Amino acid sequence: MEPFQNVKSIVTPLDKVNVDTDQIIPKQFLKLVQKSGFGKFLFFNWRYDENENLKSDFVLNNSKYDDSKILVAGDNFGCGSSREHAVWALDDYGFSVIISSSFADIFFSNCFKNGILPITLDSTLVEKLQHETNQIVVDLENQVIKTPSENISFEINSHKKKILLEGLDDIAQTLQHEEKISEFEENSTIPSVL
Repeated sequence: MEPFQNVKSIVTPLDKVNVDTDQIIPKQFLKLVQKSGFGKFLFFNWRYDENENLKSDFVLNNSKYDDSKILVAGDNFGCGSSREHAVWALDDYGFSVIISSSFADIFFSNCFKNGILPITLDSTLVEKLQHETNQIVVDLENQVIKTPSENISFEINSHKKKILLEGLDDIAQTLQHEEKISEFEENSTIPSVL
């Protein structure tokens, strides 16, 4: 996992509530065995019609948002089943930051495990950001979102902030204790089986 850097981008407004993981990445696309390759299936049923033609009225199909790294969504984002593939699809598509007024717990946790910063803000601030047309900056180190008109502070657990800033996935966090683990293994006696 790469260390999290400040993100400067326009926002992609997804003005929908209760977006579940099956809408983020439909079940028929869960066949890949690696984390990459899911981005092209992100919001598939909303992006494409029954003939797999792009729907012109869906926000991700607007070329204005092609390079956006920040998704601003409605309440209860990432609800439904606990599939980590939803986070993989968002990351593979290019999103580094997801802003909402609330997230499903497992989805929220999976974001940190995969290098995406989920930010929870008051719904009035989320709505304001959904209408922001200029680039904004998300500064994780200082826990602030900088817009042309204001700075918006956000809260984050200090441990989760550290793992994002240092790019530590679960394995890398464990390896930080490699010396203690080795010492424990050397000093442990395993009873022999008769």
